[in-house]
Amino acid sequence: MAFLQHLLLVELITLFIIINQPQYSLSAAIQKALILPLKTQTLPHGGSPPKPSNKLTFRHNVTLTVSLTLGSPPQTVTMVLDTGSELSWLHCKKNPVFNSIFNPLLSSSYSPIPCSSPTCRTRTQTLPIHPSCDPNKLCHSIISYADATSIEGSLAFETFNIGNSARPGTIFGCMDSGFSSNSEEDSKTTGLMGLNRGSLSFVNQMGFPKFSYCISARDSSGVLLFGESSFSWLQPLNYTPLVQISQPLPYFDRVAYSVQLEGIKVSGKILSLPKSVFVPDHTGAGQTMVDSGTQFTFLLGPVYTALKNEFMQQMKGILSTLGDPNFVFQGAMDLCYRVPLTRPSLPQLPIVSLMFRGAEMVVSGERLMYRVPGMVKGGDSVYCFTFGNSDLLGIEAFVIGHHHQQNLWMEFDLAKSRVGLAEVRCDLASQRLGLAL
Repeated sequence: MAFLQHLLLVELITLFIIINQPQYSLSAAIQKALILPLKTQTLPHGGSPPKPSNKLTFRHNVTLTVSLTLGSPPQTVTMVLDTGSELSWLHCKKNPVFNSIFNPLLSSSYSPIPCSSPTCRTRTQTLPIHPSCDPNKLCHSIISYADATSIEGSLAFETFNIGNSARPGTIFGCMDSGFSSNSEEDSKTTGLMGLNRGSLSFVNQMGFPKFSYCISARDSSGVLLFGESSFSWLQPLNYTPLVQISQPLPYFDRVAYSVQLEGIKVSGKILSLPKSVFVPDHTGAGQTMVDSGTQFTFLLGPVYTALKNEFMQQMKGILSTLGDPNFVFQGAMDLCYRVPLTRPSLPQLPIVSLMFRGAEMVVSGERLMYRVPGMVKGGDSVYCFTFGNSDLLGIEAFVIGHHHQQNLWMEFDLAKSRVGLAEVRCDLASQRLGLAL
């Protein structure tokens, strides 16, 4: 999950979502390829770093969103795609702040869940905060964020539509009180689509054992696919198994896409770190999560420091550091460089490779540097290293954000408990799937 804070002004990226012949389909109607538009938010800069928390929340800078319909008659909503969350939720209370909400009073298929029902008592056990009973004896849910804000409301059943296929009885949160730290952000997003491994996640409720996405690096195309992804043009995926821990631990999210990070290379040089620093401890702290709801990648302090020092060493003579020890981009990224405004592109940068058990994620070129919007020092723009320090955010985990998943085919296989990846030009993948704009 990513951090709830004011977002930076960013380029608009338009992606698409395609549902492709799932093996465990809900009906014959869902067997055909179905397409929905998916894009990112463009929002202003502002706000302060989030307060410490042991868990990431659902947003950080750029968010991937999808529009779909639900209810009877159908209402269009916009939801953040988040592999780090379980419960999907929507804004339901009419308020001048929100331009995009779901109105349950207009839907004949909406059904609130009583707090006495088995659904409220048993099916919600994996949620971070277990639902309670509100004054109307409805199943009341609260979601808290790292910046001390929260949102709350009632759990309910509703019919969600994916293409031409309807999925009645889908459980979601109808949130009617509480606000995020960014009202403009809320005005553009109706809610959140949870895609982790929990029983209440959208992908599990829809009956898909597998989904994939491919995020384009620069242009306006991309794809998210539910079901099988066997294409002749897609090279074989390298898989890394999900880390399974049966007993509850205070700092381990058992329904996250948790993989085992085993090491990091910088231009082929492996950082000199013991493997134990990548392994969750007895409390569960130190897991590695693959998260579409977070933009950048965050590493625990000792690993981040080792990576930062090696990257700085290999960057000597290539670019000048910012030289401002008080500047920390987005509360966790303190390695920044000056790039002359007259320079048309970034120079050749060292390559960073994240080494997982059975797979490797290579981060190179522009994915390693992010330009700070609107910041100029003298005649230079400011770029920051796209790895951040988890310790500065008060989180006890490694988090692999979607910025470093660009131009990778990312497959989340719930049936076989694994994550697969392969390098691919995501704009070309979109064209091959007939999704080019």
